[in-house]
Amino acid sequence: MKRTILSATVALAVVTTGLLAQPRPKSQEELEALKLMFGATTADARIAAADNVLTKFPDTQFKATALYLEGMSYEQKGDYDHSVVFGERTLAVDPKHYQAMLMLAMEIAQHTREFDLDKAQKLAQVDKYAHGALELLKDAPKLNPALTDEQWEAGKKDMGSEAYTALGMAAYADKKYDVAEREFKTALDSAAQPDPSNWVRLGKCYSDEGKYDEAIAQFDKVMAMQNINPTIHQIAQAERVRAFQKKNGANPAAPAATPQAPKPATPPTPPQQ
Repeated sequence: MKRTILSATVALAVVTTGLLAQPRPKSQEELEALKLMFGATTADARIAAADNVLTKFPDTQFKATALYLEGMSYEQKGDYDHSVVFGERTLAVDPKHYQAMLMLAMEIAQHTREFDLDKAQKLAQVDKYAHGALELLKDAPKLNPALTDEQWEAGKKDMGSEAYTALGMAAYADKKYDVAEREFKTALDSAAQPDPSNWVRLGKCYSDEGKYDEAIAQFDKVMAMQNINPTIHQIAQAERVRAFQKKNGANPAAPAATPQAPKPATPPTPPQQ
């Protein structure tokens, strides 16, 4: 389902994690390489630019940022394996990089299936990364001092909501529908801007628990929303039909596929020296 999208101001700050808090580039050449990385308009261009920074400036103070942007770019391309690799490399450099934890939690949760041989390992990873991010977010300083206190609090709420979403997806993959229900409710209640996908997820939990009226009500809520992503609307509609069929004792068709996370925001240009 769709990943939480922060407000534009907070999203830009999230992408540039640590940029303002870290020392400035050590040379004009490094600054120019960073500008190319942050100014890249496509995932492939950003990956190439990040590789350039990491290769030419192996001792750069922006190493974790470059690794995270590369992982985020692979996530944007739908390359699960590389997004996980670079998320883990980011944490090897900065163990408190909660944005990388959130990316890993969401990616792994989205790619965990009921009969995966390594399901238990994946579920443990989601739990570790999601709870790690939630703990760090409690006292996290502003990523960008230009943010107001209200903007930063809203951003932290939405990032926390993303962690609960990952936990809910992991529980759902483990067929612990009551746990998934609780996590999705928390994700919705704690978000500054609730992700409509979580209402669909919650509805699917209700349906799988046999709470068909509650499920139908959730899908009706989503379908009544204005300006909602058409894919989410279609999935809610299909799941509503399935809930009605199950309620009436019919053998419903296979559930609709769920959409993947939206593409991460394009990084901004770093500040000038």
